[in-house]
Amino acid sequence: MLPAILAAGLAVGGVYALIGVTYNIMFAASRVMSFTAGQLGMLGGVFGALFINHMGLPMPVGFAATLVACGVIGIATEIIAVRPVLKALDQHLYVLSTLGFALMIQTFTAIEWSTEPQPFPRLFSIGDGGPLDEKFWLPLVACVATLVGLELLYRHTLVGRAFLAIAEDNFAARAIGLPERNLRIASFALAGAVGGLAGFAGGELLLAFFANGPMLNFLGFVPVALGGLGNNRGAVIGGLALGVFQQAANFLVGGVFASVAVFAVFIIVLLAAPQGLFGAAAARRV
Repeated sequence: MLPAILAAGLAVGGVYALIGVTYNIMFAASRVMSFTAGQLGMLGGVFGALFINHMGLPMPVGFAATLVACGVIGIATEIIAVRPVLKALDQHLYVLSTLGFALMIQTFTAIEWSTEPQPFPRLFSIGDGGPLDEKFWLPLVACVATLVGLELLYRHTLVGRAFLAIAEDNFAARAIGLPERNLRIASFALAGAVGGLAGFAGGELLLAFFANGPMLNFLGFVPVALGGLGNNRGAVIGGLALGVFQQAANFLVGGVFASVAVFAVFIIVLLAAPQGLFGAAAARRV
């Protein structure tokens, strides 16, 4: 039983971690918490099933098309729900704008796709349903690949360093001539691709279901809060820990009590460390 709990917990935790990274990428570029992150994860599963199961595309082509489609949705998020807010005096309007856009995505998906869970394609046919089945290790592979890829991008490329510059100080980056708007659009496209990867890698577990969006929105935000806002490594650790704890709670108490246990631990951790377990306390300017 323990191997099954660990396998399922780490798998769903990998999906939550990738959604947390999606939140971080969008926040770093705009200082906006975009609540479309979970919808991007949902679309990763829906687009994957659409391109491979319904349109008959080969898996590599369907995978690439899924990332591109989710990247386009990420760009649309920046243009429709984020950019107008950045021009407003009250930038906290992003709560309404991004939630509204997320609701539009979810409603359109339910109308055009289905309101019932749809099967996700078997990608490699590796494993027999046990703890080593592909549906358990694919999210972990995607999570590790994303973390390594982002580290290489940010530390070893000029574009990555430009991303870090606008994340550190938008005004200073603009003052030295960096194209802030273009970099923000690219960041949201990258976030869309990472969110799509989360849904695609976890599709065999979560299926292609429009209602995955709100669930991933919340459970993907928990790793961000636990790991510290902007800390991708912390988000990954927090996501994996959340997944294992959630599966253990489902096994031990089940039902609604498992959700209560998750919320209770989440609140306790935030009361003890408001900046997250791996986040630095915000510096106060005087």
